[in-house]
Amino acid sequence: MKELMLTTIDNPYDPFTQWEEWDLFDRTSGYFTSGLLARIVKSSGDLSDAGQRQAINDAVDEIVDLNVLGIYRRVSRDVEEG
Repeated sequence: MKELMLTTIDNPYDPFTQWEEWDLFDRTSGYFTSGLLARIVKSSGDLSDAGQRQAINDAVDEIVDLNVLGIYRRVSRDVEEG
């Protein structure tokens, strides 16, 4: 399964491996991408880990597909299901 993260086209950091730097750049640039994602994701405590990951992936896809400002892109990595 793919794990997706939402980022902006100008953020030079990898949100998977450089979270603190990525988040600092994002917030100081005024994007607050994590907050946007939190508002869009349809999550529930009843979901399994795989279900939660899919809900996040769906929200990332929705934001990137709409991409009104033209600044968002998705990055991905493979994760083992288990």
